[in-house]
Amino acid sequence: QVALKKMPLCKRSRKELIVNEIRIMKENRHPNIVNYIDSYLVDEDLWLVMEYVDGGTLTSVLIRVFIEERMIAAISRE
Repeated sequence: QVALKKMPLCKRSRKELIVNEIRIMKENRHPNIVNYIDSYLVDEDLWLVMEYVDGGTLTSVLIRVFIEERMIAAISRE
């Protein structure tokens, strides 16, 4: 199983930021970070293939769960 993120390129004004983000994801692998697998250009969309992590997106978790600042600091440090 993988996660697929579709990014419409026509709405992105700074495409070099996307390229830089992909480069960073390719170079850095860690068991505590969702890892990049591959990317494809399909019509006007960039499809990012990444590891699948059960539980939803980080945004959806943060909306449902209150995390104290000290916990955020500990998570960020790790």
